[in-house]
Parts: sequence; structure tokens; C-alpha cells
Amino acid sequence: MTIANNPILKGFYPDPSICRVGDDYYIVCSSFVYFPGVPIFHSKDLAHWEQIGHVLDRESQLPLHGEISRGIFAPTIREHKGTFYMITTNVDAGGNFIVTAKDPAGPWSDPYYLGDKECPGIDPSLFFDDDDRCYYVGTRPNPEGVRYNGDWEIWVQELDLDSMKLVGPSMAIWKGAVKDVIWPEGPHLYKKDGYYYLIHAEGGTGPEHAISVARSKELFKWFEGCPRNPIFTHRNLGKNYPVIYAGHGDLVDDKDGNYYIVMLASRQCQNHCSMGRETFLAKVTWEDGWPVINQGVGKLTDQVELPFEEYRFNQENSYTDIIHFDSKELDDRLVGIERRSEDFYSLTEKLGFLTLYTRPERIEDICNPSYLGIRQKDYAFAVSCGIDFTPKNEKECGGLVLFQNHENHLVMEIVKGESGKQFRVRTVISGKEEIIKSIPVSDGLVEIGIKAKEQKCQIYIVDENGQLPVKEDVDLIPYTTEEAGGFVGCTVGMYTSSNCADSDNRCSFKWISHTKN
Repeated sequence: MTIANNPILKGFYPDPSICRVGDDYYIVCSSFVYFPGVPIFHSKDLAHWEQIGHVLDRESQLPLHGEISRGIFAPTIREHKGTFYMITTNVDAGGNFIVTAKDPAGPWSDPYYLGDKECPGIDPSLFFDDDDRCYYVGTRPNPEGVRYNGDWEIWVQELDLDSMKLVGPSMAIWKGAVKDVIWPEGPHLYKKDGYYYLIHAEGGTGPEHAISVARSKELFKWFEGCPRNPIFTHRNLGKNYPVIYAGHGDLVDDKDGNYYIVMLASRQCQNHCSMGRETFLAKVTWEDGWPVINQGVGKLTDQVELPFEEYRFNQENSYTDIIHFDSKELDDRLVGIERRSEDFYSLTEKLGFLTLYTRPERIEDICNPSYLGIRQKDYAFAVSCGIDFTPKNEKECGGLVLFQNHENHLVMEIVKGESGKQFRVRTVISGKEEIIKSIPVSDGLVEIGIKAKEQKCQIYIVDENGQLPVKEDVDLIPYTTEEAGGFVGCTVGMYTSSNCADSDNRCSFKWISHTKN
């Protein structure tokens, strides 16, 4: 027996989809405008997960540009006869598409686009029937006209795997369990005991989020809803419950016929969520032909007992990320915005360091800045980085950024002041910039640190003069989903910019770490 601690994927890992091949389980998650896209994780016990890469790790697979919550929505992973399929939506560049691989660690193919007209909507999934025919299921706007925001429907159509095109008739099979439901989305099809089951989310991805289920003996027929719908939600637990927004589930069974579900939910602190939506696990049983999630409990639990022998990995998803730069390849935990290309970083230019090129792009703008970040994973956290940077003029900066989106982030940076190098703290809230502290800093390698608890943080530096407190009680509430909007959680990362001016400067980082505080 082993114990899974929820969330099983800590940090901004929303819209989880899961599949099993033998003793191995794989999860993929949404990545929006972060690059590489669609992180993929592997486990043998559903409790401990290692990241084995990203499904979309080449620019040919992943054209991105836009606000951070655009890009890649709701991937699904499935395996059939030795081939892995990942289907998802790039909402601003090509719509719904499929990539395939023989090894889930990659490489994955370039996209097979299904066409905006032929395949409208978002949140695609694939279902393989007993006769090996493949079917697409997704959500699309009401074809008769959208009467209200979220007036969508779930539909199905056969997918020809040779041409990677939808064929035959498409049909709406479900609208949602609640009258005038909004956003029936995240649909997945399964087959059990002669029924086709449809698990989906509804109610929007906020406080009213829920999981509902419907079934039918025939695939191309209007489904019947479970009389207990929605079968799972935290909406009834109130806004102060520590885990909220639960929904968007995907079922998986083990080799012994036991069922489980992964879903998204958000941990909150001070009634605000900084990590966005994370991946949680629950048990599933069946009663009267319908699934029951966490029987007798009816909500997500902190721990889940699992009937597997514990299987650990050297590097697992946990609250701790400590990254040094001695390798020739960039760590998969580090993500860029829009791109992660060696035209803005190097691991060989200065051995033992990550070199970021000081480019004109600013993190305040919708662009590809010189930024590489890791996900925030708790409310009591400490992040530090070692930085060696000498700005040549007043426009250049380099340092650490707590990033929610382009208009809401906290910048801790080294700049050139009138009397020499300065370390300053700069807030950007709703697009408005304010410098809240500035102190002198010495040359050479400097540590920039942030320690956070209860949505407040203290910022410090360590230079040749020792550890220097810079700013206490910095408010982190502005960098939450509730205040900033969007679908992502915070990342915290290394950054440099020349703020729209030409530059040939460099910013060198010795390490970046994220630990519990």
C-alpha cells in the first residue's frame, strides 16, 4: 500500500488527463502560453510522479503568441495498440490538433490539425471503441446560436486515423446536467458493462465548477444523465473551504479493475489562489451503474490510500525544486513565455551558469522575454537565485520575477542607478508600475531571495556585505487568479531586459531554488 498526498501534481498543472499502459500511468496538463507545452508525467503507483518531458517541445508543434492564459487548452492523452495520442486545442493558432508518439517521453510528431470549420470548439478527447474505431468528443458553441455565455454542447464524430480527419456525421450527445448549464466542457468517453459513459465538467472553471456524468447504450444517441448529477463538486462547501474549483476529471482503472479519477482543483489562502489549478486524485466506485467519487466522503481528501507497492523516482514532482546549471540541457521544470529558445539563453557561454541575453523584450508586454521560470508550489515558500549581472545603462535590468501575467507581477531586479548598482523591488499591478524599494548592491555574484507566508513575503539580498533585508510584508494578493484573472498560476523565474533598447549584455544565473518556507 502507498499513500498519495493531494495535490498529486503541485503547482500550476490544470486540466489533467490520464491513461494507463500496463503498470505505467501518464498524465498531461494544460500549459497555455508557456513553452514547452503540455508537460507529461509518469507514475507506477498514482502517488509519485516524475516529469518525463513535454509533449510539445518544438516551435513547429507550438506556435504561440498572446496573453498568458491563451495558447494550449485541455489536452487528452490516450494509448491504442502501441501508439500514444495527445489531442488538444491551440486557441489562437490552428485550433484542435493531434500529435502521436511510440514513446510517451517523445519525440512526438508534428501536429495533425483537424480544421477550424470541420472541428470547432475546444477540449477535445479521443475514444477507442472495441472494434478499434476512433471517435472525437469535444465541446462547441450551440450551432443554433449562443443564447448566453457558455451556451455550448458536447458532440461526437468518428476520426479516421489514417488521414487524421473527421469523417461521417457529427452529433450532439449531451448539453449538461443542469438546466441552462454553462460551459459543458472537458468531455471524456469510456465504455463499461455495455454502456458508453461521458464524464465532463460544467458550471465554469471557478466556484461553481462540477463533474457530471451521462451514459448511453449507443454512441450516436442523446445520453441520459445520472440522477445524482453533478456527481462531484466543492461548490456546496462554501467559499472559505481550503480547496475550491474542483472539476474537469478523467477516469483511469488499474489492472485489478479499481477506478480512480484525476481532476483539477485550487488550494486557496486568504480566499485567493496563487498556484492556479493543480492536479488532485480521488477513488471511484460504481453503484447502480453510475460512478461515485470518494464514496462516503464526497470531497477531495488530503491523502488517498492506494493498493500499490510504493514506487519512487530520483526527481519527483514535490514542493522542492533546486536547479543548478551544470548540464548541457535545460531542466524540464523551467518554462519560457511563448518560446524557450537558445537565441535568448545559453548553458555553455559561461560554464556552470545559465546565461540569459539582455534583450529589448519586456515581461510587461505580450512577447517572448528573456524569462525562464518554475511553478510556485505552496503558500509558505522560499525562492532564491544566484545572479551575476552588471547593467551597462539605466535601461538594463536583471533579476527575479514572481509572474502571474503581463499586467500583474513582482520584479526584484538589479539596475544601474545614479550612484552605481542598485537592487530594487518593483510591483506591476493592473499594468501600473511602482518602485517600492531601492538599495545599493555590490558587484559579483549576488543572491536574490523571497520568503512567503499567508500571501505576504519578505525580500532580501545576499552580497559581499552579508544578508540584507530589503522589503517586508509585500502583498502577494494582486498576483492571484481572483485579482489578476486568467487560468494560470504563478511562476517565479530569472529575467533580464534592456527595456526596448538594443543591448549586447548578459545576465548569468548560478542557481534557482524553490523550497517550503
